[in-house]
Order: sequence, then C-alpha cells, then structure tokens
Amino acid sequence: MKEQILELLREREIALSIDEISNALSCQDLESFKALLKDLNELEDTLQIYRTKKDKFMIFNNSNLRLGTMLATKKSFGFVDIEGDDDVFIPPDCINQAIHGDKVVVEITSKKGTRLEGRIVRIVERKLKQMVGEVYHKDGKAYVDLDNEKVKLTVVLKEEDLKGAVDGHKVLVKLRGKLEGNKYAGEVIKIIGHKADPGVDILSIVYELGINDKFSDEVMDQLDSIPNAVSEKEMEGRRDLRDKVIFTIDGDDTKDIDDAISIEKLENGNIELGVHIADVSYYVKEGTPLYQEAMDRGTSVYLADRVIPMLPHKLSNGICSLNPGVDRLAMSCIMEIDSKGDVVSYDIFESVIRSRIQMTYKKVNSILEKNIIPEGYEAYALDLRNMKALADTLRENKLKRGYIDFDLDESKIIVNENGEAIDVVLRERGTGERLIEDFMIVANETVASHIFYLELPFIYRDHGEPKEEKIQTFLSFVSSLGYQVKGKIKEIHPKTMQDILGQLKDKKEFPILSTLLLRSMQKAIYDTTNIGHFGLGSKCYTHFTSPIRRFPDTTVHRLLRKYIFNGNVGTDAIREEDEKLPYIAEHSSEKERDSIECERQVDDMKKAEYMEKHIGEVYHGMISSIVSFGIFVELPESLIEGLIRVEDLKDDYYTYDESTLSLIGKKNKRGYRLGDDITVIVKSASKEMRTIDFVIDNEQNRKLYGKGEINGDTESKSTL
Repeated sequence: MKEQILELLREREIALSIDEISNALSCQDLESFKALLKDLNELEDTLQIYRTKKDKFMIFNNSNLRLGTMLATKKSFGFVDIEGDDDVFIPPDCINQAIHGDKVVVEITSKKGTRLEGRIVRIVERKLKQMVGEVYHKDGKAYVDLDNEKVKLTVVLKEEDLKGAVDGHKVLVKLRGKLEGNKYAGEVIKIIGHKADPGVDILSIVYELGINDKFSDEVMDQLDSIPNAVSEKEMEGRRDLRDKVIFTIDGDDTKDIDDAISIEKLENGNIELGVHIADVSYYVKEGTPLYQEAMDRGTSVYLADRVIPMLPHKLSNGICSLNPGVDRLAMSCIMEIDSKGDVVSYDIFESVIRSRIQMTYKKVNSILEKNIIPEGYEAYALDLRNMKALADTLRENKLKRGYIDFDLDESKIIVNENGEAIDVVLRERGTGERLIEDFMIVANETVASHIFYLELPFIYRDHGEPKEEKIQTFLSFVSSLGYQVKGKIKEIHPKTMQDILGQLKDKKEFPILSTLLLRSMQKAIYDTTNIGHFGLGSKCYTHFTSPIRRFPDTTVHRLLRKYIFNGNVGTDAIREEDEKLPYIAEHSSEKERDSIECERQVDDMKKAEYMEKHIGEVYHGMISSIVSFGIFVELPESLIEGLIRVEDLKDDYYTYDESTLSLIGKKNKRGYRLGDDITVIVKSASKEMRTIDFVIDNEQNRKLYGKGEINGDTESKSTL
C-alpha cells in the first residue's frame, strides 16, 4: 500500500488527512485501515512523507522541508547543513532542543537573498550518543564538562558509572537517558587520559568525532596470514615491470607510499606515462575483518603529530607501501599522451614493480627549480625533466578545458616530542608536488572513463557546478571592493570560474577572494552516478591513486579486478554492486567530512596552543572575514586566524553591512573591509576553547595588552 499512498500524494500535490487518504484508497474495513495507519507511520519514519501540525500528510520533497545536520555555534543560533544545497540559518528560538550533530528536519520559513532561514521541526537522529569531556565533582555529584561547547547538555554520572575516572580525566561518555530538559544521565565507556598528559588533547578530538584509533583483535589476527614480502606465486599472471625505471616522489616523512611513476619517449614522438598504484585490494579482500575495518574508517586521518591509518602499519607502511628496492604488487595505468596532452591510448593491468628510489619533493624541486642535482639523483635527472615537460603539457590541457587552480596556501604545524606546537609555517607546494598532482589526475580520469563507457556500476568523484545566484553574490561583493570583473554569468562553466580568478589574480585580496569563491562552490562527494568534476573541468573522474589511505580507491581497485581482470560482468555481479556501491559512496563521503573536521579542529587547537606563548606580541595581518560580532584577521606567514571582537573596537560605534561584508563606523564611514591590511596585538589565546583573540595595535592597547616593541618597531614583520 505504501506505493499507492506515495502515488496519491504525488498526484494531489497537497496535504491530505487520514480520512481523505482512506477514502481515496478505499480502505473501508478495520483491517485495511490499520494497515494504512501502519504504512503511514513507516513512511513518516523514513522521511518519505511528512505529517503537518494539522495531522495531514504530504510528500516530503514537495514541502518546504529539508533533511540536514545541525551545526550549532558558540552563540545561541545555528545552521543546518544540507547536502548539495545552501546552509539554513536557525534563529535561537527555532532550534527546538536540537544539538550539534543531530540529523534534523528543517522547515524553510524565509529566504533573504541567497540566505535561507528556517526552524527545526523534528530531530531524526541524535548522532552524538557518545561525547568527550572532563570529569569533575560538584556538591557531591559527578559530572562531565563536555569539550564541545556547541552541545548544550548537562551530563550527570553515578559513582558506579565513572569506571575509575577521577577529576581531570578526559573521558568518552555515553548518554544513557534523558533526565529532564537538556540534562542526561551518562556512563564512562573509555578513559582517554588525564587532560595534562601528552597527546590526550588530540585524542579527545579524535574520539569526539567517532574516529577509531585502535584496530580490533580480529583485524590484528588476520595480519598473521598476510606475508611480509611478495612471493613468486603471487606474481603469477602479472606483467613484470621490475626492469622498468620506476620511482616514487613523496614528502620527507612519508611512510605509506601508494603511487609510483615512470616515463618513456616513444618513436612517434608521444610520451608513455606509467602510474603504478599499490594493489591494496589484493590483500584487503571482501568479507574479511580487514576489509570491514577499512570500509568503516573510510580514510586515513593526518593530524599534527600522528596519522590514524585506514590500514594497519603492516600493510600501510609494509607490504602495500611501494618502498624502494623491494618487489611490490601494483595496478598500473600506462597512458600514451600526445603533444596536446590528450591520452590517445592506455592499458590498465595487474603488475609487479620494484621502485628504484624513494625521492622527496624537496630534492626533486632542487633539480626542477634550481637545476641542482642532489647526490643519488644523477641517473634520474633526465626522466624528471621529461616528466616536468609532460606535466606542463597536461596542465595546459587542463587549463584549456577549465581546470580551476585556486592556488590556496596551507599551514603546517611543527610539534615537539611532547606534541606541543612550537611553530606554524606554510606548507611548501613546488614543481614536484604539482607534477604528481597532474599525473594522478590524468590516471584517475583514464580509469573513470574506461569503466564509465563500459556502463558498469562504479564509484565516481563528483563535483557539481555552483549555483548561479551564489556566483552573482560573489561578483556583487567583488564589485563593492571597487573591482570590475568582465563577462556575464549566463552558463556556469569551469572556464567561467577560471576567468574570474584570472582577473583577480593581481589583487592584494586574492587569497581571501579565492577562498570566498571556493566556498561558493559545491563540495566534492563520492557517488555512483557520474556528473563530472567541475573544479577539474573533467567529464568523468574517480579516485584510483591512493588505496592505502582512501577506501573509495580500494573499491575502484576491487572493481577493476572484478570487471576487467576476472571478467565478472554478469547480471548477478552487476546487481550485487548496484546494491553495495551507494552505501560505500555515501559512507565514504561522510567519513571524509569527519576526517576534514578532525584535522580542522586539531589545527585550530594547536594554533591556539602556539599563540598562548605569544600573548602581547604584534603581527601584521589581513582581514579575512567580517561578521556581525567582529573581524577575523589572518597572519599571512602562518595562516593563523584570530578574532577582533566588536566590543574591543573602542574608537567608534560600528554596524555590520551584510551586503559588503564590512563594519562601518558612525564616524569612520569606511570602517573595516575584507582584504584590509591591519596590525594587531595578540590579546589572548585558549587551547581549550580553540580561540585566538586580537586587538588593534594602538597606544591604548599597547598599554593594556602589549609587551612593548617587537623587533624594534611596530612595522616589523610578524615573528612567526
């Protein structure tokens, strides 16, 4: 009867009462009426229909309702993150007891420009069933002070639920049940450690986001059956490439090496590029504990002082890692590329390789940027120069079709042996890094296109085109800064974005504007339907090149083996993948978001920890964002960002202009705008709160917060 109900509601396109539905479907007797009620409840529970306040039912997607994730703020308002759509602003009186992380139904109540506003009408799932906090006692009762300030809950513990935890312990706590209001009974399920112990700060964030840092006994037991070296039997049936000049290029401290490259000039003038990827799926087989664990984790998580790997070290740093001088199983994608950068032919096959040398980006860049050949690299200098020429051709080809290079800097946090942040610097991205990026992109496109044209179930890396109104809003803002961008936004195309960036490239605010334009675009996700990758200007894209650290890549390898090498493309095999792949895609996208959030929170915490040692010091920065409650300032040498609160702007009364993202003073009509250069003093920093506060560098603030002159005068460069 469910399909009949859905069809009826789609046809009528209005909300219907139970009686109206019953009459339309001829549910006259008691049994059929009970069946109708049961089906209506199940459809409502699965969010296929929605019950209004007047007890009428409508199709969920036909209403002003959306399903999303509640994102609370430290203030009393919040947002609902909706996959593939704009965030919805939720005023304080419309949150309806939802907390950060809840899956909720939000009703859109108004639209102001591109900003949606709404109210939460239903909590579908409370995701944060486990949270991290610090144990403390008050008035003879035990409590957990939750780390996440966005979660407005009071957690009470009975003494027997402490499980040995004492005041000062960071713990993972499970909510057992609601007591009253937002007060919950809790139970300690893991003692992470004392808050002062090294590493507990990062582990607290890891556990808060549900990221597992330990492998189960089942997984570790399975490792006993995995060899430490490749045997002759395992090489059977594979193409032997051990005589080829193949090598890897990675960071200085990389231990999980999953891609290697080779190059050869052909007699017809074309270039043969080989991209050889660790054959992880050979060891991580479906139905095993190792496979299930890798799928559950979805990705490796790279944090300031550690990596939480998707696979145990025996695989990630051992038998799967393409270490130099040892035999390794691989999947190779060999591409013939012409002078225009087009792939004119290719071959994808199982191989065995032996990397000649583990190169580092620094030494490769020394050759390609400075023409200085480090010791041990002499035999490979010509190959590297040929690779550089090919990468330039590939990049030029990508730019012609619309590849968007936002050229955003990233920061790197340097920690000591205790995990304390001792410096924050810009991460280097030189010629070698770009070369590997170009080669991996062309391999990913080649593999994706091959399976796409076979019309077999697959997992793609999709990036949808941005909404026209968001781009128009961005251009309006650029115009408010006094810059005129030529051209009209009629059809959204990657070259349109590329052209916008090109016209802004020489502006001093370019780093800020580039970031704003990126935020106006959709997020890339994994999906079983190919819509192309807008940012890369690619019609068909997947992730094939990092199976040690990303489960979608491992899945792509598994599918290549199933479809191409084993020829298993029967009806049953296709039906099986049609059932499995949507979950893998959705789950992998979710775990990627968790990983990014974990990395962001750790970075924020470590940057605040670093700035705690620099209270009172003077820095030069640029205004990176302006909101109603203050000004965010970014320090260019480190990308550390701090907030100047409105209440600390004592020289004038300022109001927020949302259209120009500026603060306008009553006396100073220009006020503060995005991209303004500004000199600040570090007022305060809190590792626990993950916040950094600045104040304007002036004589009054020098007396209140400053340490005096820095490097001789206030015009000196940042000490970072």
